[in-house]
Amino acid sequence: MAGRFFLAFIFIALAVDVRAQQAHPGEYAPADIGYGARLYDAQCTTCHGANGDGVGGVDLRSGKFRNAVTDQDLTRVITGGIPGTGMQAFKFDAAEITGIIAYLRNMNAFDRGSAKPGDSSRGRVLFEGRGGCLRCHRVGASGSRVAPNLSDVGAVRSAASIQRSLVEPSSQMMPINRPVRIVMQDGRVINGRRLNEDTYTVQVIDDQERLVSLTKADLREYTILTTSPMPSFRETLRAEELADLLAYLLSLKGATP
Repeated sequence: MAGRFFLAFIFIALAVDVRAQQAHPGEYAPADIGYGARLYDAQCTTCHGANGDGVGGVDLRSGKFRNAVTDQDLTRVITGGIPGTGMQAFKFDAAEITGIIAYLRNMNAFDRGSAKPGDSSRGRVLFEGRGGCLRCHRVGASGSRVAPNLSDVGAVRSAASIQRSLVEPSSQMMPINRPVRIVMQDGRVINGRRLNEDTYTVQVIDDQERLVSLTKADLREYTILTTSPMPSFRETLRAEELADLLAYLLSLKGATP
């Protein structure tokens, strides 16, 4: 009997330990942590304080939460609130939730002094000017349709994902947005971006911004490329400029700026 109780205890302990390990698997990207810190300052300090100890019996810097263990738990608490308490529900988008959780998980170790948040107004000037982004991308009513529309990129992609796109664009291409090279049966070549595809047809927007629908039986060659035509900004922009550009892209939530 004692042996059974001992085994049961070990099983429960292991289960708790596994759940704790699953709470935050892997590393949190610095870009997400920094973004989350800015969101925390804007939305959470009124109640929780800058150090996370503004609510009695709650110490966010400890990394242990009364009503949450996993990141999914934290998402539920943040977006749903806690009935009967002062914890209200927040209408954060996916990118904001990713940032807030990344910051909460790293609040105790995050060095605010080393974080240099970008300036979105300077980032917009870069985006529309020297960065040349509007030659391919579109924001609101401005820009081109050759590359994906970025009007709501700050709501659907995390800070880390956007940052990687700026320095390693090929690593962040979504499959449906990959560039394609098509050779028709008559030898005509179409270069563009794939928009939709099924068994018999493919729709692309070509490099002249024209929507083209093609029947696969009419194609001689159909190549989906794995290298993005977007240049990397790793060597052409300073770290401060990259931070400004990231701040601007994160500010794009779907409304015309």
